[in-house]
Amino acid sequence: MGTQRNHTYIIAEAGVNHNGSLKIAMELVEAAADAGADAVKFQTFKADKLVSRNAPKAGYQTMTTDAAESQLDMIRKLELDEETHRLLIEQCNAKGIQFLSTPFDFDSLEMLARTFDLPRLKLPSGEITNAPLLLRAARTGKPVILSTGMSTLGEVEAALGVLAFGYAARKDAAPSPAAFREAYGSAAGQEALARNVVLLHCTTEYPAPFDEVNLRAMDTLQDAFGLPVGFSDHTTGIAVPIAAAARGAVIIEKHFTLGRDLPGPDHKASLEPGELTEMVKAIRQVELALGSRLKAPTMSEARNMSVARKSLVAAEPIRRGELFTKENVTVKRPGNGTHPFLYWDVLGRRASVDFERDEVILP
Repeated sequence: MGTQRNHTYIIAEAGVNHNGSLKIAMELVEAAADAGADAVKFQTFKADKLVSRNAPKAGYQTMTTDAAESQLDMIRKLELDEETHRLLIEQCNAKGIQFLSTPFDFDSLEMLARTFDLPRLKLPSGEITNAPLLLRAARTGKPVILSTGMSTLGEVEAALGVLAFGYAARKDAAPSPAAFREAYGSAAGQEALARNVVLLHCTTEYPAPFDEVNLRAMDTLQDAFGLPVGFSDHTTGIAVPIAAAARGAVIIEKHFTLGRDLPGPDHKASLEPGELTEMVKAIRQVELALGSRLKAPTMSEARNMSVARKSLVAAEPIRRGELFTKENVTVKRPGNGTHPFLYWDVLGRRASVDFERDEVILP
């Protein structure tokens, strides 16, 4: 995950865009695999443990779903049971793509980490203040991808303190804010975070306004915590995730759907399969283009140097014994003769042979 040189780990976020349908979920896996994503991610939750009966919908959810329906009723229809998870994991294995899911409660976390032994956990922005869930996630020993939407640096640090405690503290140690701060400041805690945690910059709005994305905050997270940083994108289109990859994001997460006109809360802010394919293709091209920090002619450039560069050439016929002057020496292509930097050294010397007009003056 993000460990190969210039390889961005791309998560195709199916989320709840399956609309509760196993058939649609299977098709989302296939579309993500066909697009070339590294992973396809769903959301794992028990509605009654995630949302209270009185929880309102987000503004974008009231615009994309029945405004009279409660958030609880909306997400009840989007639960995936254990058997569905098993079938999706089998489908991912068959298609050569990794299965990921975001847990929103203890039971869901345990199912992903213990029952299915997923290699890593993705924790969403809304759970960054959920210290009990963060602690439980770290105590599974699984690496964590942590989204940081809606967060201040202080809140990110507090969350990392919980994770550091969960990874590094003794199992019988009592959790507390003070213990979390101590764990965060310890060498063992910092080592555990460096080994296990990737932060994702994120703007939690659907779709996110371009002027609120603040990609430079990726640099701030990197500087503040010294951890790998990626980007979870909620903007429309593919320009911003491509830009994030160019800025060094180790992970790109992007919502996708089989069709933006499908009913449900997240389809409108998602890519369709063809767009997802184009995004993956563009990010892979960016990876190649990033290359190394070395500034020197490449192999391709070396083949073009004699054609594109210039040499000293005779501006007019020059007879053997004549002086080279500003009038009879000029600079033109090709670049396989005397280097133009030697122009002033050549002036005033005598020609050792005859030169015709436009003939290269050899060193």
